[in-house]
Amino acid sequence: MKNFFYFFSTILFTLNFYAQEQVVFYFDNNKSELNKVEQAKLVKWIAENKTSKILSITGSTDEVGSNGYNDTLSQKRVSFIFNQIKDKVKIRKDFKSISLGEKGAKSKVKAENRKAIIHYLLEKDLAKENEILGIKPKIDTNGEIVPIEEVDMHFPAGATLEEKVSLSKPGTLIVLPEIQFYKNSFGIMPISKKSIDELIYIMDKNPNLRIEIQGHICCVTKDHNNLSLERAKQVRRVLVMNNIRQDRVVVKGYGVTKPKFSIPEATEEQAAANRRVEIMILQK
Repeated sequence: MKNFFYFFSTILFTLNFYAQEQVVFYFDNNKSELNKVEQAKLVKWIAENKTSKILSITGSTDEVGSNGYNDTLSQKRVSFIFNQIKDKVKIRKDFKSISLGEKGAKSKVKAENRKAIIHYLLEKDLAKENEILGIKPKIDTNGEIVPIEEVDMHFPAGATLEEKVSLSKPGTLIVLPEIQFYKNSFGIMPISKKSIDELIYIMDKNPNLRIEIQGHICCVTKDHNNLSLERAKQVRRVLVMNNIRQDRVVVKGYGVTKPKFSIPEATEEQAAANRRVEIMILQK
């Protein structure tokens, strides 16, 4: 639990709550566990929100008692709620636990201050999660988006390209291994059709989506003919021919500068991993 929990006894952590949901649970005086009515309310909420994602839990108390006592009590209230929901509802990796103590006492009615609030996103809003939270991609010293490798996104096993794009944030790289080219050429092989059709469908379905197509080659020490860029351009040509606006698709060729395996590759599998097309999510 400590990997998720950071208690702020005296500082209010402010979030942008635009498009976020919240639910409030009230505690009896001096109690850190819910009564039967509020517990039933929590159980019902959990059952209805298995596909939601929790952003934070905020605990508070009334003004009765010392500051230290109230800080501890509000921490216990947050911990109680967390222990009820963990492993049952999705939780952001950077989940915040906020303990306000009596600083959260905003109501003149003491009973209304003895509470814990869950802030969360509904499943329908998860595709725009980072936009809603105001999280922007990291930018390097050259003003370019810092890439997030696909493996670091921990996509569900067997996730489709559409699912990966939906779960991605700006900067995410997604490998398209089914897109293949004829040897020493930017001619796209027929085996690539299904993957490209899926990409066209996703771009058409998500008109705000902007991507960068990145080309990589293998087996040589230098991309003498800029083949990696030409391959990226060829994929873009196909998208544009299928009514995807060109300004939504940036292209880059990285040659052999970003191999997955050292060159010369030891196996054909390593060569195939180096010889790849990736897309980077620029905007959703």
